[in-house]
Amino acid sequence: MSTLLLRRHSVLPGFNLALGFTLLYLALIVLIPLSSAFLKTFTLTWEQFWAAVTTERVVASYKLSFGAALIGASVNAVFGLLVAWVLVRYSFPGKRIVDALVDLPFALPTAVAGIALTGIYAQNGWIGRWLAEFGIKAAFSPLGVVIALTFIGLPFVVRTVQPVLEDLEPELEEAAASLGASRWQTFRRVIFPAIVPALLTGFALAFARAVGEYGSVIFIAGNMPMKTEITPLLISTTLEQYDYVGATALAVVMLVVSFLLLFVINLLQWWASRRGAKLR
Repeated sequence: MSTLLLRRHSVLPGFNLALGFTLLYLALIVLIPLSSAFLKTFTLTWEQFWAAVTTERVVASYKLSFGAALIGASVNAVFGLLVAWVLVRYSFPGKRIVDALVDLPFALPTAVAGIALTGIYAQNGWIGRWLAEFGIKAAFSPLGVVIALTFIGLPFVVRTVQPVLEDLEPELEEAAASLGASRWQTFRRVIFPAIVPALLTGFALAFARAVGEYGSVIFIAGNMPMKTEITPLLISTTLEQYDYVGATALAVVMLVVSFLLLFVINLLQWWASRRGAKLR
């Protein structure tokens, strides 16, 4: 009886209809566009495909794109957790302003972000001039790429970890303290296992966003082949040369590698969730 009432008064349409609309929407927005890239690539022979995606210049762009994205996401995993912790656990003047600033990379056009970062980290910029005294070149170097990807990825970690921290029951920490646990032991054994799945999710989102980033990077990177050229820029350059098949081949490689990395991260997230559930 209760099941029939639930179905009768459900706000959403029936399962079959909802599933049909879901699959149709995903097909139009995701599957068909991505499939077209694969179909275009299939016009190449294996030898042509391999030659297009393994040139020295292309491999250098892979290393920079995935390496910088991994470093940027890792930095955000640490400092994004710190920012989320401060926003949840402490009250201070201007807290709402700081909370709003976290979302600024979401709203700011990526080209504007790239221009701003270049102006700040150039050798005559506010921060770049101080780094230059120590022999550190930020703008127009791989370090600049990492800085840009860190900038655009921070909100993903903060906004995924923040709700989990807010929902943690303070009684668990009080119980740990009453049993003689130090603050570090409470964080390591009580708090951290509970936020690991969210932290991995934020890391995965920041990494995925960074791999495909274009606008904020092309200004600060300098776009020097073999040194500071990212793969999305190389794809755009290939398209400008009317090599559509070569561009789609590079896009397919980026897509496959990104999917595999995200799949591994999701497995780690699933494992962390199960382990956290057993600990609780």
